[in-house]
Amino acid sequence: MKIRIPVVLLLAAALCAPAAHALKLDDLNVDKLKEVKGKLKTLKEPSEADEIEIGKGVAANLLGAAPPVNDPQLQAYVNRVGQWVAMHTERPDLPWHFAVLDTDGVNAFATPGGYVFITRGMLLRMRDEAELAGVLAHEVSHVVDKHALKTMRKGKLAGLAGDTLSNYAEKKGKADFTKIVSAGTEIYARGLDKEDEFAADRAGVVIATRAGYDPYGLPSVLQTLASINPQDDAVALMFKTHPDSGKRLELVSNSMEGRFDKFIDNPRVRSRFSSIIKSHIASYKPVKTK
Repeated sequence: MKIRIPVVLLLAAALCAPAAHALKLDDLNVDKLKEVKGKLKTLKEPSEADEIEIGKGVAANLLGAAPPVNDPQLQAYVNRVGQWVAMHTERPDLPWHFAVLDTDGVNAFATPGGYVFITRGMLLRMRDEAELAGVLAHEVSHVVDKHALKTMRKGKLAGLAGDTLSNYAEKKGKADFTKIVSAGTEIYARGLDKEDEFAADRAGVVIATRAGYDPYGLPSVLQTLASINPQDDAVALMFKTHPDSGKRLELVSNSMEGRFDKFIDNPRVRSRFSSIIKSHIASYKPVKTK
């Protein structure tokens, strides 16, 4: 007579039987795992002082390509607007610096630690102070959220490994610093992640509104940029390093829907802006580059 063994018992036996390839706890090198874990823990974030120093180095490189406009009144005005905008962020105590660069190219950018630049070409396409504040707020938000540092940390830039920032933060090595500044400068020829640009648009609107400006200053600039012929040399770098202006306008407008209606009477400050720009145009002399 055949004895039938219930299937459930066979299954239980199979599960309990030791397999040839079964994992043996003795094979695990616990000390090695602890060592790896320890290394992960030692990855150090750059301090605020590191961030400022890195930003200063990158800013120096950028200023070598395009010097500041030789107009103290214009520089002081843009710096005042920028400082006021920066006061309404989560990092008001950074040593913020704002400057207008003497180039007809249409652009604006910021380096870590609070160095913010806008080109003369961009400034002359604006119509009021709310637009200026909106663009500066967009750039300020890149600094506040450390977008450039995050891009460097990903290690996707030429000659920059993902742990180079951590090494510099730990040891302050000159070689690491040079690599970081070089890679940081490269960002401004390649651009940040699109999502970072979209996030800076949304945050820029909020920051400019907190500072008391019409929230539609930045969207107005995006509308202007969207109307420029893409073949225009003045916008070549801007369009290469930023998402499509029309798409940016669409996304930021959708994010604003119904949320900023009570702020539409905030001032645009046209007269002061126009006065400064007219004075600048009347006295403008291009900076002579070597």
